[in-house]
Amino acid sequence: MGIEIVPYGSEHVPMVCDFNRRMREGGTRWGWYERPVDEWLPPREGETVWREHYLALEDGEQVRGAFALKPQDWWVLGQRRTVTDWQGPVSEGLLSRKYASLGLRMIRDMLKRQPLLYSWGHGGEEAKMLQLLRSMKWETHATPFCLKVCRPFPFLRESRYLRRSAGVERALDALAFSGLGWLALKALFAGLALRSAVAGSRPSVPRYEVVESFGDWADVLWERCAGAYDVLGVRDARTMNALLPARGWPAAIRLRVFRGSETIGWAAVMDNVLDGDARFGSMRVGSLIDCLALPDDADSVVAAADHFLRMRGVDMIGSNQAHPAWVDAFAASGYLILPKRRYFAMSPALYSELSPFEQVSRGLHLTNLDGHGPHGF
Repeated sequence: MGIEIVPYGSEHVPMVCDFNRRMREGGTRWGWYERPVDEWLPPREGETVWREHYLALEDGEQVRGAFALKPQDWWVLGQRRTVTDWQGPVSEGLLSRKYASLGLRMIRDMLKRQPLLYSWGHGGEEAKMLQLLRSMKWETHATPFCLKVCRPFPFLRESRYLRRSAGVERALDALAFSGLGWLALKALFAGLALRSAVAGSRPSVPRYEVVESFGDWADVLWERCAGAYDVLGVRDARTMNALLPARGWPAAIRLRVFRGSETIGWAAVMDNVLDGDARFGSMRVGSLIDCLALPDDADSVVAAADHFLRMRGVDMIGSNQAHPAWVDAFAASGYLILPKRRYFAMSPALYSELSPFEQVSRGLHLTNLDGHGPHGF
């Protein structure tokens, strides 16, 4: 019978549990969801964004791999199109050469189901997935990470992403406990803020309020903003209330930003107290995971989100962004812009839809939420 790729059903749950056990025993940290219906975005009648899960089933008895697809309505050069993000694929190719080609097969299966396919992530140029996708004639576009260190001591002590060797750990500890690291990082970010102020680009903090959900005001804002971008996921009230439900995951805080009595934008932020995270240890990490405004108002929205998170006492704030106006807005608020930290990988069909990409990319708005959720930066 061989391997067949099938929708994930309730009858497959015990097989997925066995798959996860084998992956753990094989020394990997990878596995798959042990519920067939997506907890974040279950398919619902009339929804324009959802997630569906698929399994690679061998002989009808053993799960050997899995992936998820997240179709969503996008605004593409003035038209609504269904564009799809993918999560995974995860396979036992990590454990056995017998399944080494299964990841490639699952990507090909995704393309048959959803030709306008993309993924946003993958880390640096050396990432194996990027090399695989490029060999399949996918195109990639590098985007930056925007970083602000608010409390240097916990950042130096807890940033496991930086503490990759004993020598680096000792050096960072010395900087932390001597106070030199505190001085250096404070000077760095004070200098970035001063540079923005001297250039006249540092925005004042506008009025904002925390809201429980997206209402009619969000639809009005969407209608105003959609045409200002070449490509972005639809961000009307219905879509945003599905992506960021009032209860459940992700536990985001919604900020509605004003100029006078007019809503000029919104930001979705998270304030996570971590415990033993693989990259950020036990830091308190603030993140701006999604946002919308006219490009000219991006600086005000970022200033509001930055002020809100700093007042809550986070150790650091980060955000992945693609649109030049939003990247500039973070720079204007004193953030360090680290280039080429995340890659937008486009299937050949999607790349064709976004041509000429060199021009279209300047109007591409992507945030963390356009991937498979705000799992990290």
